[in-house]
Amino acid sequence: MPVHTPNMPERPSLDGLEAKWTQRWEETGVYRFDAPGDRASVFSIDTPPPTVSGSLHVGHVFSYTHTDIVARFQRMRGRHVFYPMGWDDNGLPTERRVQNHYGVRCDPALPYDPELPVPEPMVKKGARPVFDVSRRNFVELCERLTAEDEQVFEQLWRRLGLSVDWSMTYTTIGRRAQRISQLAFLRLLADGQAYQKEAPTLWDVGFRTAVAQAELEDREHAGAWHRIAFAGPDDEPVFIETTRPELLPACVALIAHPDDERYRPLFGRRVRTPVFGVEVPVLAHPAAEPDRGAGIAMCCTFGDLTDVQWWRELDLPARTIVGRDGRILAEPPSGLDDAEGRARYAELVGATVHTARERVVAMLRDSGDLDGDPRPTVRPVKFYEKGDKPLEIVSSRQWFIRSVDHRERLLERGAELDWHPAYMKARYDDWVRGLTSDWLISRQRFFGVPFPVWYRLDEHGEPDLSAPILPAEDALPVDPSSDTPAGYTAEQRGVPGGFVGENDVMDTWATSSLSPQLVCGWETDPALYAQTFPMDLRPQGHDIIRTWLFATVLRAELDAHTLPWRHAALSGWILDPDRKKMSKSKGNVVTPMGLLERFGSDAVRYWAAGGRPGTDTAFDEGQMKVGRRLATKLLNAGRLILGFPAPAPDAVVDRPLDQAMLTSLDEVVRSATEALEGFEYTTALERTERFFWFFCDDYLELVKQRAYGDLEDEGTPGGAESARLALRTALSTLLRLLAPFLPYAAEEVWSWWHDETVHTAPWPTATAVDTAAAGAAIRFGVPRDGTEGEDRGQVVSADELLTSAGAVITAIRRAKSTARRSMRTPVRLVRVQGPSVSLSALNAARDDIRAAGTVRVLEIGPAEDVELRVAVTLEDEE
Repeated sequence: MPVHTPNMPERPSLDGLEAKWTQRWEETGVYRFDAPGDRASVFSIDTPPPTVSGSLHVGHVFSYTHTDIVARFQRMRGRHVFYPMGWDDNGLPTERRVQNHYGVRCDPALPYDPELPVPEPMVKKGARPVFDVSRRNFVELCERLTAEDEQVFEQLWRRLGLSVDWSMTYTTIGRRAQRISQLAFLRLLADGQAYQKEAPTLWDVGFRTAVAQAELEDREHAGAWHRIAFAGPDDEPVFIETTRPELLPACVALIAHPDDERYRPLFGRRVRTPVFGVEVPVLAHPAAEPDRGAGIAMCCTFGDLTDVQWWRELDLPARTIVGRDGRILAEPPSGLDDAEGRARYAELVGATVHTARERVVAMLRDSGDLDGDPRPTVRPVKFYEKGDKPLEIVSSRQWFIRSVDHRERLLERGAELDWHPAYMKARYDDWVRGLTSDWLISRQRFFGVPFPVWYRLDEHGEPDLSAPILPAEDALPVDPSSDTPAGYTAEQRGVPGGFVGENDVMDTWATSSLSPQLVCGWETDPALYAQTFPMDLRPQGHDIIRTWLFATVLRAELDAHTLPWRHAALSGWILDPDRKKMSKSKGNVVTPMGLLERFGSDAVRYWAAGGRPGTDTAFDEGQMKVGRRLATKLLNAGRLILGFPAPAPDAVVDRPLDQAMLTSLDEVVRSATEALEGFEYTTALERTERFFWFFCDDYLELVKQRAYGDLEDEGTPGGAESARLALRTALSTLLRLLAPFLPYAAEEVWSWWHDETVHTAPWPTATAVDTAAAGAAIRFGVPRDGTEGEDRGQVVSADELLTSAGAVITAIRRAKSTARRSMRTPVRLVRVQGPSVSLSALNAARDDIRAAGTVRVLEIGPAEDVELRVAVTLEDEE
């Protein structure tokens, strides 16, 4: 590595380094991806596209720093790092942000207004009435606000020092993403892996959209058990217990376990529902729980996922009563033919589920079919992860991608993937084994990638869903809500004999699961695709293994029959002081820009690097202060070392203390490299930092006088050249070891004596200094002062020499500090006793210890015990 005469500032400072080096890196294109022409030379990263719906929080800084450390390490290892950044800008979070920001609501029935002015942002919620806009106008507002948010996000990422190639950004809803998403969908459809069907669907009544299995979460929800009498054979009551009495009109059977002796006589017979008078069968199924409630349950279409299982496996009729708005439908369900029962049902029409429950309970009380009072209970209920109301199950036509059929193959892919940490594989396996339905990918929203599908309308204006109209691949992307299919005119939209476009959009995971295909040039750039796919690394949070990671593995398997990447590195959550996960929804997040301004980017990155893969980490400003101290020390140590005269061209490291230091440093390089190759960035930082502080606090202090040349005298050279070469060699190595973690401070010091950037400098291997004489151990001869009692030819390890010398200089400094004396205070006598191996080591460092501690007399002698003991006598104060 060519070097020049150091040019250092008088007072090095961390302030301003981010602006200086961010601009320089952009101008010189340090992080631009330069395709080498072969896959083996590339390290490609499938960077998570953050959701653009407000602001980034410190949890993002935490996990994205981990990825950047790996990227910087691989770049210094000589790999061509393919490191694009994306923005996930479609889906519910974006729509909610736009609604709240502009005070608008989407109404698809409204016509597009090309002259609609951009609304002023809402100062606060409710500041003015919300007004409706067309779907196209709403989408334009989404695009406008996300573009503004993306600029803010990019500024923060640049400030943090992410070594992203900013010429390769992408979005999950731009035209390129739409084309890739629609093309992949059409390919799946042609292959029979995507399909549409009418089926029971988990539905969020607040967001008015279907929800996939992966987006569910159980929350404790208050309710009550109701003991209700059905009229059995011979009018004998059959009691069931339910928390959802409002679904009585949707009851299609009573179900008990086949081995339950209490209900065996009833299997195959019929009972009558209370209040509504509908006859339903009593059936057996092994999923019934004899110990739950009365041991026999009513199956309603649909109260929960068990109802769906019974309905499907027992071939039961569907009697849907809850609409997509969460209210009771106007049309009575099939089978409800009793006049009195229909009249009762009419009292429920239009009511919310909660109100309908209260009315049905009142009816049961009046009829005498409610046995006792409802018993309060708290039970887990399924919610959409972003919703605030329990999910309903409604019958709707949705788009699916087959996943259950591929369960075994997906488990095999999970076994092929290298997981960091390894135990995270169990979460993936559990999810895949627990799949109960195919992946639902359609959403009833506005801002998303449209399905490229139209339907013919028959003479009555009804769509023919069995034969969708599809575009040619070269016509993509298309928007069926505004584009016209081939062979039709715009005037035929919505009229009998014409066509209608698909209204649904793809789930955000259905588009972001194609991030490897999108960034690697699938079907658009074959050369890039060949050099970058399958990718090397997917970094992400452990909480989205079941969504993003699983979905990406599935898409790669269905398309290329391969894994999308070789490694998966999982980051944990950031916890607040109460040990709760930080999230926007909980309102306990810390925004990062203020932290970057207060502590500096290197300090914040240092804190982030302390979070081990997959491990939840507490937010800790104290660690940021430690990181700032480390970065500051790196500047000051660099200035001190580069302030010594440069070593002569023929200089060699020939002093035992210097050899020992470099030998120890070589071991740090080895262990840090091994850790980073295994994505254990925290371990790499810990080992490097531990050595760095020893190097600054002990070794540098020990050899400082020798490096200045103060120990030279005529005829007995004091090893200045050895110290100077060792110091510069160590500084070069340490800067490169710390560069992935502290990119600004490392670059600043490196620039004082190098023209090229440290971030493309070769990763250190050995120190490149001839320490063969040292090897793993060092042999010492007779010291120059001929001290008696030494063990001639004693062999000691490099660690022994460094540890012993460090212990003595530490004891000297402690004695001065305890006496409240200056560190320059002369020491009359230092007497060291200990095992022979330690004493031999200290003899080799005698001159450095005396110079560093201003010691007049240094006595080194053996002791009977094995403990190194140091006695320090200071000169009397004048």
